[in-house]
Amino acid sequence: MDRDRFASIACSIARTSGIVGDPWTLLVLRDLFLGLTRYDELRRDLGVATNVLADRLDRLVDAGLVVRAVYQRAPVRHEYRLTDAGRDLYGVVVALMAWGDRHLAPDGPPMLLVHDTCGQPTTPVVACDACGGELTDDVVSVRPGPGGRHAPGTAVVAERLTGSVAG
Repeated sequence: MDRDRFASIACSIARTSGIVGDPWTLLVLRDLFLGLTRYDELRRDLGVATNVLADRLDRLVDAGLVVRAVYQRAPVRHEYRLTDAGRDLYGVVVALMAWGDRHLAPDGPPMLLVHDTCGQPTTPVVACDACGGELTDDVVSVRPGPGGRHAPGTAVVAERLTGSVAG
């Protein structure tokens, strides 16, 4: 799949999924959030082919979500650290985990999140940054933004947002 084509779509979901919309990439991010930083740790944990892991790490580095740093010189070995942009995906990753726990884990969640501040198990929610209310599809409206446009990948969405059909 040509992931670069998603970069030109005037949609933040399309652009983001072009970078992280792959199961191996999401699992690499999960492991980085869990503190696994070395290539060998990631490969052993995921059981993924070395070429697949190298490709996903290269993509994350190229996208500015991860930095590669040498931790050993002979032979050269790297560790991978999340950048601020990479850490900003934490909410996305744990939201996917929460959905999977709710809908795909009949024996219960494989991992529990515990909020260090209060010590309680928690389930992530998406909340309004102004009032703190939970955001769900029935309480949120969408309006055109300054970067939106009628183009491939957003044609019908743009029409619905603006109320006009492009010619």
